Amino acid sequence: MSNRIISIARKEFRQVGRDRRSLGILIFVPAFMLMMFGYAVDFDVRDVALAVYDDDNSIQSRELIEKFVHSGYFNLKYYLDSPNEIDRLLDREIVRIAIVIPPDFSKRIMNGLDASVQVLIDGANASAAATVTGYVNTIVQDYTRDLMSDVLLTDGENIRAQPIEYHPRIWYNPELRSPMFLIPGLIAFILMVTSTVATSLSIVREKELGTMEQIAVSPVHPAELIIGKMVPYVLTSIVSTIFILIGGYVLFGVGVAGSFLMLSVLVLLFLFVALTWGVIISTTSKTQQVAFMKALTTTMLPTFILSGFVFPIHNMPVAIQAVTYLVPARYFLEALRAIMIKGIDVTAYWEQIIALLIFGTVLVLASTIRMIKQGYSAS
Repeated sequence: MSNRIISIARKEFRQVGRDRRSLGILIFVPAFMLMMFGYAVDFDVRDVALAVYDDDNSIQSRELIEKFVHSGYFNLKYYLDSPNEIDRLLDREIVRIAIVIPPDFSKRIMNGLDASVQVLIDGANASAAATVTGYVNTIVQDYTRDLMSDVLLTDGENIRAQPIEYHPRIWYNPELRSPMFLIPGLIAFILMVTSTVATSLSIVREKELGTMEQIAVSPVHPAELIIGKMVPYVLTSIVSTIFILIGGYVLFGVGVAGSFLMLSVLVLLFLFVALTWGVIISTTSKTQQVAFMKALTTTMLPTFILSGFVFPIHNMPVAIQAVTYLVPARYFLEALRAIMIKGIDVTAYWEQIIALLIFGTVLVLASTIRMIKQGYSAS
């Protein structure tokens, strides 16, 4: 590293230390986001309030209810005397699911007939309702399998075939915990937003302080200026990443299943992209306020919505899926989850690494050309 780059980096460190806004972005924002997303954003559905109207009151109906109670997903709040109470409980969101068992439930089962059960689910929250529906299907299937084994095993002299018995095994995240999915996305979100915002303010700050003209007549090449400006933010962003990884492991039990070396390489590549994007914003803005707004607009929403952080990309319309290829966080997040959650090697995500390299190279060239055109070339 040349002496000019070291001097610029040392100068940037001093300016960051005096700038409370930059310090807040680099230090306190990651901590706040980790706590907010880790605890507030939770897609796990547990302790679902349940109401039951059992008009059969038989051994079979009680066994079905016990299946729900002992599943660990439902909390039986009300055992109703009348089905008319269901509307009030669902309307006021006192319960999220109600089960109505008809009076001929056990009789039909014992006679080998199909028995119906009405399940009413509050669909105001579509995501939670879909999850609850999945729980219900699993429980009912399990109950039906037990019935066919115990009650309908024989039919006169003919033995009925038992239903197909399957034992699903979930890899990588057996407990289906939301933090396993969210923490890698949170790393991508925090690094993209904080790194871009902090860097975007750096060159604009020079313009506002009137020191950019001095740099323009100095022998500093634009590439050296860009690298020198990026060094402090690379180091602080690495510290933020380490903090998030430690916090994710201590608070939420999310570790790194794969290679720490590949994780480090991936993070550095993504920081390279985020910081150079911040430099481009900085060269196209006249004030720190404008740079700040540009950085937030071009990083926060695209990373949150279009990277796969929260919303699966394959569920989006085809036109929106095409737009996601322009979001660097998409590639970073795919590779990051492969390393942290699945623990697989680089052969599974080399395409994402190439994409980040292309993004970074294009952005560095664009920012260098931009600064040369503005007159900040080596004298």
